[in-house]
Amino acid sequence: QVQLRESGGGQVQAGGTLRLACTHSGYTYKSTCVAWFRQAPGREREGVASIYTGGDDTAYAASVKGRFAISQDNAKNTIFLQMNNLKPEDTAMYYCASSGGVPCDTLRALDRMFLQVEYDYWGQGTQVTVSS
Repeated sequence: QVQLRESGGGQVQAGGTLRLACTHSGYTYKSTCVAWFRQAPGREREGVASIYTGGDDTAYAASVKGRFAISQDNAKNTIFLQMNNLKPEDTAMYYCASSGGVPCDTLRALDRMFLQVEYDYWGQGTQVTVSS
């Protein structure tokens, strides 16, 4: 049974930093694409960053590029999202999700990297609040 669990959310002031973690397990396949999504109240869920667990392939949404960095510790089955220079508009519930074995480069080629329907498994989310 695939499970994903987020941690590390909290409340910070604008300009601050947070590091989110996503532990994932239960796969029957070797590698998968794991992405971070976020959803603010009243807004649609949007993709933020992704990483392929079988390599170093990463991708970022334009809104966070240069401020957020996604990384992984495969020994601990954990994906990290380092968030720097946080802004009030980054306030949202953050989720990690797995593509069910589809590589990130396949999703990119299909222009479907940050489409929710491409991700079969989701965590419960962790709240990030940035105050001005």
